[in-house]
Amino acid sequence: MPGKALSPGVAFAWIGEGWGLFRASALMWVVLTLLLLIVAIAFTFIPFLGSLAWQVLTPVIAGGLVLGCRALENGEELELEHLVAGFKRNFPGLAIVGAIYVVGGIVVLLVFGMFVGLSLLPALLAGDTENALGAIAAMGGGLLIGTLVVTILSLLLGAAVWLAPALVVLHGVNPVDAMKASFFGAFRNFIAVVIYAIVMFLLAILAAIPFGLGMLVWVPLLVTSSYRAYRQIFT
Repeated sequence: MPGKALSPGVAFAWIGEGWGLFRASALMWVVLTLLLLIVAIAFTFIPFLGSLAWQVLTPVIAGGLVLGCRALENGEELELEHLVAGFKRNFPGLAIVGAIYVVGGIVVLLVFGMFVGLSLLPALLAGDTENALGAIAAMGGGLLIGTLVVTILSLLLGAAVWLAPALVVLHGVNPVDAMKASFFGAFRNFIAVVIYAIVMFLLAILAAIPFGLGMLVWVPLLVTSSYRAYRQIFT
């Protein structure tokens, strides 16, 4: 699906309209976010595989929340069931998006290892701060270049995943094509996406100040504003 090129200022519309969707069912959004947090914490108790499984399932959960956004847009109710709706509608496609994201993340990690040296990578993964700091000091510019490359690759990967769940769950687009469409949709609206990302980042900082409680609003806003971005770019 080709995405439309929009004016940069549309980034503020995404956030504003997303806020409207949040306000339409604020209490339920907060409840869903709390449940999501509990599930995410539960996955952390599963060594290694828990993190991978959570990343695979994140687009599945996102797909369900997209259906919740559409329900609100159509004047219907946001329900607890929307948290798991992605498991019932095009689950394989959504899970494949998550699996591709995990593989992409591993590739990015390997690229980072190529730049900073394989000696540092095990220390970082193991949380061995003393050995990691020693390796960093001996590395010089390699670490800076590696960090820059990894940041760019991570942003590109994020752009490919950003709107893919909506395309999969609402249009039945196959996972690879959905990720391509999401990437090129973001690329065609590069300035708007940059503005959107900066504003959401600043809002995240503000949300984290009151003991992180603001995240109960920020997370739903991320979902609803991303949904509005999908609507304006692809419909």
